[in-house]
Amino acid sequence: MSTLGHAPRVAGVFRRSDLPVGTRDIVVGLWRVGDPGNVGTLLRTADAFGACLALSPGCADLLGPRALRASAGAIFRVPILPWDELPARRVSLVAHDGRPLDEVALEPPLALLLGSEREGLPEELAGERATIPIPGEAESLNVAAAGAIALYELSRRSAA
Repeated sequence: MSTLGHAPRVAGVFRRSDLPVGTRDIVVGLWRVGDPGNVGTLLRTADAFGACLALSPGCADLLGPRALRASAGAIFRVPILPWDELPARRVSLVAHDGRPLDEVALEPPLALLLGSEREGLPEELAGERATIPIPGEAESLNVAAAGAIALYELSRRSAA
């Protein structure tokens, strides 16, 4: 079978125990994010902005094919923090009724929490609530897009 015109398929074998563990000053905490593409995209974004990732029970499998593909190799660089080790200071991204993100203090160490696409975050996890103001008629952002914007805002502030 020819692979002309098609990218070859590559399979990798690795031990889960060989993946990075630990923490960084910024932790992206995902609460029951079910779409593996969003989980992988957020892992890749965490890699770009020097954050680590924590997944609650009920999140999509980080090692599933769609998440791995979306992570573009970041799975081998980004530490995965156990959910119960999140930093005490938490800022939750919510679609409505939070303070505008640009008005919220974002000094590390910090957990940036993102909730499931349907249910959001439970009140007991929320901490300080931040909203990304959206001009126009869109009601909310995709969870991966919201996480990317928030990580960029953190990066922009620390560079200033």
